[in-house]
Amino acid sequence: MESRATTPHDPADWTAETWPIACNMLTFGATTPDGTPTIDAPAATWAGQLRQVRELGFDHIDPTDAWLSLAKLSPERLAEFRSVLADEGLGISSISMTRSSVVDRANGEQNLADAHRFLDIAPEVGASIVNVGFMQGLTPAQQKALWFWLEPGHVDDPELRPLAIERIRELGDHAAANGVQVSLEMYEDTYVGTPEDAVQFVKDVGHDAVGLNPDIGNLVRLHRPIPSSPGMIDLFETVLPYCNFWHIKSYTRDEDPATGSYSSAPVPLKYGVINYRAVIRRAIELGYRGPFCTEHYGSDSIGVCAENRDYIRQVLGSALNRPDQPTR
Repeated sequence: MESRATTPHDPADWTAETWPIACNMLTFGATTPDGTPTIDAPAATWAGQLRQVRELGFDHIDPTDAWLSLAKLSPERLAEFRSVLADEGLGISSISMTRSSVVDRANGEQNLADAHRFLDIAPEVGASIVNVGFMQGLTPAQQKALWFWLEPGHVDDPELRPLAIERIRELGDHAAANGVQVSLEMYEDTYVGTPEDAVQFVKDVGHDAVGLNPDIGNLVRLHRPIPSSPGMIDLFETVLPYCNFWHIKSYTRDEDPATGSYSSAPVPLKYGVINYRAVIRRAIELGYRGPFCTEHYGSDSIGVCAENRDYIRQVLGSALNRPDQPTR
């Protein structure tokens, strides 16, 4: 299958048509329908999943470690994966680590080693970003819930924050040496769990190869109070100047002050509480030139991701051709 993943190397040359917009492979999960770990599955299984994404018009994927950890593949199997990827005509624009915190008390050192391995793999496969975060494994209650975010999860320990800064700075050094970047995924109750905390953390790291992933969909879905403004634009304004990558998804959100009740549900980008047209245009105005990775929970996840990709391209085309302001 012929590859269409022909994104210009220099982000300054990206257009709405060539901007890397990936499909997160998270929807396929870490095991196949017969219970085989995806990492141990035959290449034909990988190809079958990748082809579904390609048939939806995607040029790029994000092979999150919650699907298939490239860091844990043998050199032979990694070469096999790359061959399958090429055969399916797909490229990799980013690699995301999911619930693999580098300061996890039990697994932090292994997660750090995996992050370093991803930073070596990234330039080999054409990815410019390795996305990391501080969220940790789902609790039993979260695993049983219809939506895991309805139950309380991990809360970062303030005492480990200096170690987190040290390890992210270490990853930044490695990323810079390899010509790629690290992005920190915003997630509730972590060191980057609010716009203000996220900006302060990245400032404390103080590394040019480390930026933020404004995955604020993680916040608006919560059944708890959050700052609100029309289109939720104010939640993004603080963080956008520091962003180098974007997990992008949306939710409805409703609050009833009279009863204290909340509701939220995943929806395509243009239907949610976040005004992504305004937010993406503002990001471009502020100089954002990072890849996008589409995500969606529930329903036909990758089908919604494909709709979101097309929406993002239309908004990018409009943002890059503003008559009122140069963007180059």
